[in-house]
Amino acid sequence: MMRLENVHKQYAAGRAALAEVDLEIARGEVFGIIGRSGAGKSTLVRLLNGLERPSGGRVLLDGTDLATLDGAGLRALRRRVGMIFQNFGLLSARTVFDNVALPLRIAGADAATIRARVPELLARVGLADYGARYPAQLSGGQKQRVGIARALATGPDILLCDEATSALDPETTRSILALIADLNRELGLTIVLITHEMEVVRQVCDRVAVLHAGRLVERGAVADIFLAPGTAETRALLHEDEAAAAPIPFDGPVLRLTLRGDAVAAPVLSRIARETGTDVAILDGRVGQFKDERFSQLTLGLSGGDTKAALAALHGLGAVAA
Repeated sequence: MMRLENVHKQYAAGRAALAEVDLEIARGEVFGIIGRSGAGKSTLVRLLNGLERPSGGRVLLDGTDLATLDGAGLRALRRRVGMIFQNFGLLSARTVFDNVALPLRIAGADAATIRARVPELLARVGLADYGARYPAQLSGGQKQRVGIARALATGPDILLCDEATSALDPETTRSILALIADLNRELGLTIVLITHEMEVVRQVCDRVAVLHAGRLVERGAVADIFLAPGTAETRALLHEDEAAAAPIPFDGPVLRLTLRGDAVAAPVLSRIARETGTDVAILDGRVGQFKDERFSQLTLGLSGGDTKAALAALHGLGAVAA
């Protein structure tokens, strides 16, 4: 659906904001783009919605190079691509109804269409009774729900979320992410989440790309990237998000075991301990949930019994030396 081919973006001074970026986003997926401040995430968003053109390479939507679009083509693009912003972007002097209606008015919708469409949008985001309120009367989460309703007004098939939860508390973040996941599932929207928060990606994304200093350093399924990061930059981001515990001294073999899906609930450790007579100590670990898959990642210490057989059994499950 969306494809970037060897994209570069160079501003007048300084290093390239983006360099040699190749990326493909499939129709209907939730795709995360993550990186630190200055990694190039915001530049990438402006290229995806046509606000800027690349200095080199191509940004394609369904095979059309966005750089070739004239004014009418860009207006049509922006009806297909909705935007959600970190700071909500609401007009303080207008009611919730009027904020949501704004894209419809710009698109030339008549009054009857607007009167019918806006209440539908507000109901979808859980704000059916809020049309007459002003932004100052809303919480942060409610403001973002208004921003989502506005982004949906023209019936887009792509939703770009630029740090959409960064200004929200954890509980509100979870509710907004649940809403975004519902929109993806119920409307078939393609959603691109730009964020520096690993937890956001873990909860709702299907795939993720990691940006560092303007370059794409890693991409893949969320579970694969989180559980087995392939670059130092990705590992650093993960360690920032999850404080690493100091290693526990252990006199014996130490392994890391990762389990996914149904294997998480299987009694594999007790079975191996029973069959080999080996004591299995859990030195560190985490159990969690990706969008559609459970996981556990454990650091194990082995002692006593038939350690060689226990090691073989754990290696058969994919365990590696810690």
